Amino acid sequence: MKQKPTQVVPRERLLSLDALRGFDMFWITGGSYLVTVIASYTGAAWLQPVVEQMEHVPWNGFHFYDLIFPLFMFISGVAIPFSLVSKLEKNIPRYDLAKKAFSRAIILVLLGLIYNGVFGNGFENPRFASVLGQIGLAYLFAAIITIYSKSFKNRLYWLGGLLAGISIIQLLIPVPGIGAGVLTPEGCINGYIDRMILPGRLHGKVFDPEGLLCIVSAITVTLMGSVAGHFLRDKKTNDQQKIKILSITGISAIAMALLLSTFYPIIKACWTVPFNLLTGGIGFLLMMAFYWIIDVKGWKKWSFFFRVIGMNSIFIYLFHRFVDVNTKLFFGWTVLLGDIEPVISTAGSILIVWMLLYYMYKKNIFLRV
Repeated sequence: MKQKPTQVVPRERLLSLDALRGFDMFWITGGSYLVTVIASYTGAAWLQPVVEQMEHVPWNGFHFYDLIFPLFMFISGVAIPFSLVSKLEKNIPRYDLAKKAFSRAIILVLLGLIYNGVFGNGFENPRFASVLGQIGLAYLFAAIITIYSKSFKNRLYWLGGLLAGISIIQLLIPVPGIGAGVLTPEGCINGYIDRMILPGRLHGKVFDPEGLLCIVSAITVTLMGSVAGHFLRDKKTNDQQKIKILSITGISAIAMALLLSTFYPIIKACWTVPFNLLTGGIGFLLMMAFYWIIDVKGWKKWSFFFRVIGMNSIFIYLFHRFVDVNTKLFFGWTVLLGDIEPVISTAGSILIVWMLLYYMYKKNIFLRV
């Protein structure tokens, strides 16, 4: 008796995607600091290596905290096949989708300027580059590539071409007076381009980690996410095949990044290709794990905490920029708790903000761009 083939049920919204986005945002909205204050209060030696992972590397190398930003971009890419390709299949005009992506990018750029305080400082020594601006612009170009590419294979060509192009620019094009392939803050071509073209203040003085070439390079991470989204949405593959594809792709990207890093360093500040491949590879593996646990196995309850955060990610990012939760909500009384005060106030702040997000979730209030 022949076994019936596994029926593939397409999912147009992944609970795992919201959960992974929330997991990512948790660390920059109090999670990383909570680990730090717990380690300080307990004095646990085994937590010290974990604390180190909660900080960016000064330049060359990689810590867990360096993953947060590119993982968010990867996740935004995963959503592209679900939000854009599905509409193309319904014959919604490409121009309308492109116009919406452009509007989204403009809004994120403006929010990034507000986050940087550009308007509040009367344009005095402004910084125009921003995390939100990079997310918006990288998503825009990844969306345009997806909208106007005739096939998935063409999108892969774009991804490969951009990775190759960034490599050539960073390794082979010389910076005047310094030379080619000098990947230091002063010597990398990213900083040279920013100093020549980008107006205003640079975050790193001689370079900006969200500068012009960084934005172009970051498109590749978003496109890698769209590749993951393509496989997750594919109606021709079952869940086991999707898990296998995501796993193999992630491991291959990480292996390639480590191989290239022997002569082409992993540097977040200038978004080198090995950094993109490493974070993209980790993104594939995390997406695979969350998808398998939540959407395939159906173990969903544990992820609700993260899903509530993930469904209002832009709001929580801006909220933490403009609201000092401990001061505004606790009025500073937690100083009476003694040495454990940082632990209590940090955990309490996370809980109170989560309750706000939960209220918004229950009322269907979502800040979407």
